[in-house]
Amino acid sequence: MKILVFNAGSSSLKFGIFDMNIEDSRVFKGEFEGFKNGTCTLHYRVGGEQGIEQKRSESLRTVEDAIMRVPEILQEFGFADFDAVGHRVAHGGERFHDATLIDDDVLQHIESCTPLAPLHNPANLKAITISRELWPKLPQIAVFDTAFHHTIPDRATTYAVPKEWRDKGLRRYGFHGTSHKYVALRVARELKQPVTDLQIISCHLGNGASVCAINRGFSIDTSMGMTPLEGLVMGTRSGDVDPGMFTYLARELGLSVEEIERQLYANSGLKALAGSHDLRDVEQKAAEGDADAQLAINVYAYRVRKYIGAYAAAMGGVDVIAFTGGIGENSASMRRRVCDKFEFLGLHLDDDKNQAVKLKGFEAPQVQSFDSRIKVIVTQTCEQLMIAQEVKYLLAQHPQAEPNTWHIPVAVSARHVHLSQEAVETLFGTGHQLKKLRTLSQAEGWAAEETVEIIGPKGSFKTVRVLGPTRKQTQIEVSKTDTFTLGLEAPVRPSGKLEGTPRIKLRGTAGEMETNGLIIAARHIHMSPEDAAKMGLENGDYVDVKLGDGDRSVSFGNTLIRVKKGYVTEMHIDTDEANAAGIAFTTKGELVMNETRGEADIVAKKNMELNGRKAA
Repeated sequence: MKILVFNAGSSSLKFGIFDMNIEDSRVFKGEFEGFKNGTCTLHYRVGGEQGIEQKRSESLRTVEDAIMRVPEILQEFGFADFDAVGHRVAHGGERFHDATLIDDDVLQHIESCTPLAPLHNPANLKAITISRELWPKLPQIAVFDTAFHHTIPDRATTYAVPKEWRDKGLRRYGFHGTSHKYVALRVARELKQPVTDLQIISCHLGNGASVCAINRGFSIDTSMGMTPLEGLVMGTRSGDVDPGMFTYLARELGLSVEEIERQLYANSGLKALAGSHDLRDVEQKAAEGDADAQLAINVYAYRVRKYIGAYAAAMGGVDVIAFTGGIGENSASMRRRVCDKFEFLGLHLDDDKNQAVKLKGFEAPQVQSFDSRIKVIVTQTCEQLMIAQEVKYLLAQHPQAEPNTWHIPVAVSARHVHLSQEAVETLFGTGHQLKKLRTLSQAEGWAAEETVEIIGPKGSFKTVRVLGPTRKQTQIEVSKTDTFTLGLEAPVRPSGKLEGTPRIKLRGTAGEMETNGLIIAARHIHMSPEDAAKMGLENGDYVDVKLGDGDRSVSFGNTLIRVKKGYVTEMHIDTDEANAAGIAFTTKGELVMNETRGEADIVAKKNMELNGRKAA
């Protein structure tokens, strides 16, 4: 499959042909830039990432002219035939969580998001409109910068502003999602670990810049907000400012809201601080003693450090800090400045490795010292390749886009506890063994006679059922609602992933103890190998599932598949999710029995990118 990818900006056009059947897939790379006096420059490369970069002048006045020229350019180099067109789109609003086949309705919605991305969506729309005219019979797919960030929880996307404003779409969306997703997968491949086992802070540092907290494969926060203006200092954008400045500048300087916004986008950032939006120029000025340039570098690095520190706290730890983008890839001194203050977290940079980074293709060198607990990785972002992968994946799934006929049972897990043998003896007495009360649907588990009290800083739950058999680590599973009663925050985690989880007190009949291991269990589907093979699923896949029909139906995204011999195929959700889906249950304080279960359809979408098997 060959895919044409467009990334259209207001003053440049990037495009490429990807042959998805070969490893070095970008067989043609092109970029039009420098539009001035009726001409521009075409940079191009043929023959994969190791091809020779070339350039030539083109008599084109605008980006629209350049888009119209693309078919001729491709034909010149033998790429007249391809199977689909993928488009980078900056803002998809709340509607688009995935790559989407473009039709008139989708096009209209993208246009409706223009006020949220006034510098980006109009250019993206021009490319889509012209492309649909040039290749009317080819599928055209939109891949949204905002899509990867739809897993960010409400607490991180919600602005504390009046409800009528929030009802109009005022919330944090995040951008650079395609880049951050690619970087997370590239890091996982470099470390030979599933991305779902890693806590990554991705730093996309360039003329536009953002930081993203990627917790076990999912974006949980990012520095850009409702628009690409929030967050870090950028080339010409201010990043975070006090919104009170709008009334102050209107009063003191007579500036309109529109003029202030324009200045924050186009004449702020490094350009305002040091006179240039290019960090290479700023670093040169700083080396020559320019005080403004030195300040600009310090401000830039400080803002990045601040977000990294915040996101390490938000995730409860960090395994990898990844640098990408023009500055992240090329400025060893900026990487050093950013990393210098994190020795307290166990991060130690190797200066020689850091200085030696020279990226040509898909390299992802590690630049931390041998004794660093946190890994530091530098890699080129490849948003166009990620777009091509999303397009390929969507087209492969499209013939099965309607919900399939696989129906699976659903069981509801109320709060319960798994104990280690050491914990059993602490809570119930030396030598005590759990006593089996009844079997559960999964043959390896059973409900014990024993119950415990879970005690938090604010409240407690008595007679919480213990499930057997014992495990190596104690694990306490509660719902989100339960955490408010207990008075502390618990992460959403797959079973067994207990690093960095909060401590909680347990009380039994013979004693009490404090332990970590408090989680909100990530929704999951136990599946037999036979059923997994029939459905085309593997252990570690993520799927979407649908419960119910009509107006009362509920879709649960990113549901983990757990395949094991002896499992009975069954979806497990917690009590909050059951309430949302309208599933009735009567048993409290333990695992609900199967006679109360509902049924779910597995939606024909498999988030294979998240487990790293399809990482570039």
